Amino acid sequence: MSKSNILFSFGLAIIVLYNACSAWLTYGSHAQRARWEQSPQYQDGTFRNAVEAPSLSAWQGLKLIPQFLFGGDARTPEVALPRQAVDLSAFLQTERDQLNATWLGHSSLMLNVDGFRLLSDPVFAKRVSILGPSRYNGDVPLKIERLPRVDAVLISHDHYDHLNKSSIEKLNEKTSLFIVGLGVGKRLADWGISQAKIRELDWWQELPVNDELTVVSTPAQHFSGRSLTDRNKTLWTSWVVNGPNHRVYISGDSGYFDGFREIGRRYGPFHMTFIECGAYNEHWRHVHMFPEESVQAHIDLGGDVLHPIHWGTLNLALHPWHEPMQRLRVAADAAGARAATPIVGQTTVYGESIPQTRWWEDFVHQAHAPGGHQHE
Repeated sequence: MSKSNILFSFGLAIIVLYNACSAWLTYGSHAQRARWEQSPQYQDGTFRNAVEAPSLSAWQGLKLIPQFLFGGDARTPEVALPRQAVDLSAFLQTERDQLNATWLGHSSLMLNVDGFRLLSDPVFAKRVSILGPSRYNGDVPLKIERLPRVDAVLISHDHYDHLNKSSIEKLNEKTSLFIVGLGVGKRLADWGISQAKIRELDWWQELPVNDELTVVSTPAQHFSGRSLTDRNKTLWTSWVVNGPNHRVYISGDSGYFDGFREIGRRYGPFHMTFIECGAYNEHWRHVHMFPEESVQAHIDLGGDVLHPIHWGTLNLALHPWHEPMQRLRVAADAAGARAATPIVGQTTVYGESIPQTRWWEDFVHQAHAPGGHQHE
């Protein structure tokens, strides 16, 4: 294992322990906490899941450290993965009857919903934090300077792989609206984002972005925090985006739970669902889905096209890098669900161009072929 991988694995091991910690400091002003206390999700100073999920004990976390440091096969690809420079033409369209999505890797998306431009969990940095993992599929496929103005930026929760300080600071001049869960707005404000640009939502709250587009915060089963002292001080969320002609769902991070059926009942069916399918493990299955559960969530939501996210970019778990998509495609095919499988930087155009190649299989085979080399 390389020195950089050992450093990351050590940092990730610390994060595993952090998931078991329960030491909190005061977060937010008195006025902010007074508002959060009105939320059904807020109890005894922290936010909670609708059905409380068990968390790792300190002893379980300690036992996992050797696995993170030295275990797991093929957690990163041995050959460079494909990616393409982003073609902005679809994202720039203004027609009210079209839907397209460009995958920037992991959970970062550029969405055009009926002519309205949105970013979801945009991370334009190659490394998510000092001790965090570096993208193993190369640089972000779009320089942030090339990005046009967007109607809104959606942040599902405050974990480093979804909320990146340098990216938010650079996006400040690209948008007039950041939509976040309760408490996350304080982080943005601390980074220089005007309070006038920030909208904090509780679960089931609807925000009209304009006369035609509405964003809804919907439940997820996860947790939050960026250090050992702020666990669950902010709310994690999923998103429903209702345009005049198309509806999409974005899971953020979540374990599988009954909430998907309720979201589908209230706001479905959805033309596209963007659902996490990586970084799973039996030890934390309550906060991250297995790929088969991602497909079931898509079905529960009443989705048409499933676009998997949270995979193929960062080494965050013990499973092989390609396993999430292999398992998801098997489950999707068995269920008769359509799954979009773009490479990083590629655009999916609903109703016109749905990438469905099993491109990862070629790179798995290439890595095991004579002459396969270690990806730098």
